[in-house]
Parts: sequence; structure tokens; C-alpha cells
Amino acid sequence: MTGRVLAADGQPIGGAFVRLLDGGGEFTAEVVASGTGDFRFFAAPGDWTVRALSSSGNGTSTVSPTSAGVHNVDVTVGE
Repeated sequence: MTGRVLAADGQPIGGAFVRLLDGGGEFTAEVVASGTGDFRFFAAPGDWTVRALSSSGNGTSTVSPTSAGVHNVDVTVGE
């Protein structure tokens, strides 16, 4: 799973803490977004929530991949 943390105006947010939660809302992993807002998790197919926490605000997105492969999910913060 790959994605970017974005501000409401579409600009990337670097340095955000990005958390991966499973379908039950349990914390699974955390990474820090790159300077260009990029992040990556390795996760099995299923229901996932990606939550970004930054000084610009917080945001949440969900993704439900049904097969192996790269799945993109962007998270907008501060909306």
C-alpha cells in the first residue's frame, strides 16, 4: 500500500505520522511520511484505515484491497 499525505489544497505534507489500523481499528504500524508526503506499508488484503497526524491537521482514508499488488491511498489532512 502506497500513498501520500496531502493538505486540503493538494500540496504534499512531509513528516506526518502515518498509522495503519486493521479492520477492527487496532493499531498495526506507523511510519513517517517522506519530505514529499510519500508513505508505504506492507499489508495483506482486507479492510484497512490509514490515519495521518501532522501539524497541519489530521486525516483518515480507508482502503480494502481484495488481491495482492500495489494499492494507492492518499490521505488529506486539515479539511
